[in-house]
Amino acid sequence: MISFIIALLALVAGYFFYGKLVEKVFGPDDRPTPAVSKADGVDYIVLPGWKVFMIQFLNIAGTGPIFGAIMGAWYGPVAYLWIVLGCIFAGAVHDYLCGMLSMRHGGAGLPELVGAYLGQPTKRVMLVFSVLLLMMVGVVFVYSPAIILHGIWGSKLFWIVAIFAYYIIATMLPVDKVIGKVYPLFAFSLIFMALALLVGLLIKQPVIPELWSDLSQANLNENPAWLGRETFVANNPIFPCLFITIACGAISGFHATQSPLMARCVKTERWGRRIFYGAMITEGLVALIWATVSMYFFYYGGWREVVNPETVQAFIAQADGGKTLMQYFDAPTVVKDVCNGWLGIAGGILALLGVVAAPITSGDTAFRSARLIVADFMKMEQHSIRRRLYICIPMFAAAVLLMLWQMNNPDGFNIIWQYFGWANQTLAVFTLWTITVYLVQQKKPFWMTLIPALFMTVVCSTFLLISRQAFGLSPAISYTGSVVVLVVAIVCFFTWLRKNNAPNS
Repeated sequence: MISFIIALLALVAGYFFYGKLVEKVFGPDDRPTPAVSKADGVDYIVLPGWKVFMIQFLNIAGTGPIFGAIMGAWYGPVAYLWIVLGCIFAGAVHDYLCGMLSMRHGGAGLPELVGAYLGQPTKRVMLVFSVLLLMMVGVVFVYSPAIILHGIWGSKLFWIVAIFAYYIIATMLPVDKVIGKVYPLFAFSLIFMALALLVGLLIKQPVIPELWSDLSQANLNENPAWLGRETFVANNPIFPCLFITIACGAISGFHATQSPLMARCVKTERWGRRIFYGAMITEGLVALIWATVSMYFFYYGGWREVVNPETVQAFIAQADGGKTLMQYFDAPTVVKDVCNGWLGIAGGILALLGVVAAPITSGDTAFRSARLIVADFMKMEQHSIRRRLYICIPMFAAAVLLMLWQMNNPDGFNIIWQYFGWANQTLAVFTLWTITVYLVQQKKPFWMTLIPALFMTVVCSTFLLISRQAFGLSPAISYTGSVVVLVVAIVCFFTWLRKNNAPNS
């Protein structure tokens, strides 16, 4: 538990110290925000600060810091390092500066910001890229909760239609009518679930891996039924796969499409750190807790504590055939079993909210963000319902076609999710470079986004080279290529910097 406690305290300290530094660099002031100067009662509307925080947290979280942390726990306690360092120095900085920059540009969406600092050709690429990403998010988060709800009551088609109908309503109506009312409740549920598990960890004091632990030896001694970790890590090397697997909770490009939604609802710039930086740190805490619970679950036989004996025997029988624990217990199953086992009936309800409501509330804001991005590009006001329909009708028609393909393809969900993972982090790369150029132009310390931008550029390029879903090259060629990408990125940036007579810090 030592590594976990240190990581927990580091995240909290990061908010108060590094977050304060980032805020000082940006320099919030008392100028009118878009929520005040462009109020339209639909997308630009002042909401209470606590409500904006809760909506922002749920917008960026969904199931990301839970499912990603559960899958990332298979890499061991190194996940702690990525969650803590990624969240403090990359993810929270990314979210804060993107949200604040959107406010300074009248609530502009990500493509507009990219165009302002990286040029119009990049803006057009980002428009297509971000809208496709948001469509994938929306479609994935229709089908997966429908499957879970189908197992409780009703047909799968009924739930797909019901969830999709909700998406249409939430995308079309003013932000305070649906999102502003239900999001705080679901956000509270996610936070309460994480705090309850934290209390459970502190009371139980389970044996979990430390950063200095010998994981293979621990597994042999404590969990002989767990097979295949070496194969899993060989097929999904820590670099770059850990940094793609754990996105929400460390850094996620999807957040850059969500922060502008709340940038249009903030009364004063001085709320920025607690809303944007604070929501990301909160998400990091949730990811850290779930990663810890999952490491106990996977590494030290915690699954035996919460799973009924018949399921244990069924797993052991399949493990003899080479099936790994990760294949048997997917992320939603881990959430359900842990919450039911540790938190009882209340935990079961919270698990349902976490596994079902969280992805649904990510899906609706994904479509809403897509609508606003397209509206910004077309210079189309969104106060009238008719103009909202001009965008929503073709957007939802395309989403239906993508969803039908997913339903008819046995591996459709996995295919979309794999491409989403890479596209999500690539979006973060564009955002970080955009913010870096802004800081250079403002003659502010740009190193705080340059370093994360370079790191994530290398992560995404390496994943593209090594992944079987892309080029599938050998590790040697892929890592050599990543070094070349790093050198080219550094040379291009400092050449541009010198050409524009910008300072070096």
